[in-house]
Amino acid sequence: PAFQITPLNNTASLRKLAVLLAYVHEGEGGPGNYVASGYSVYEEENEHLQEGLRAKVSALKSLSIDIGTEVKYQNTMLGDMDTDFDSTGGLLGATIGRVKQLSRGSQTKLLCYMLLFCLFVFFVLYWFIKLR
Repeated sequence: PAFQITPLNNTASLRKLAVLLAYVHEGEGGPGNYVASGYSVYEEENEHLQEGLRAKVSALKSLSIDIGTEVKYQNTMLGDMDTDFDSTGGLLGATIGRVKQLSRGSQTKLLCYMLLFCLFVFFVLYWFIKLR
């Protein structure tokens, strides 16, 4: 064949095609009214869509950065809570150990007094709240 058709894969090729179409169809619309002006409409639409995509991508980027920051903060809080629970568990275990030791010894009388005192405080608080 005398000519070969190649795919238009870049903007320069599309512009050359637009100029060629404008030259070929110059007589139809008069000088200055190019048929290839449809190309510029598509170009403007593509640019508008690109701007919309850029805005969406930047919004997603900032959202993902915010999510990453929040995840780091939450991980720090979870680590602190784990440390606090470990120390509380140790304190509670030591307290229960002391209570067991108290109950095993001959100090059962003291344990009964402590239990009665706790019940007395509980009933005083209950009575105080009930009267309010």
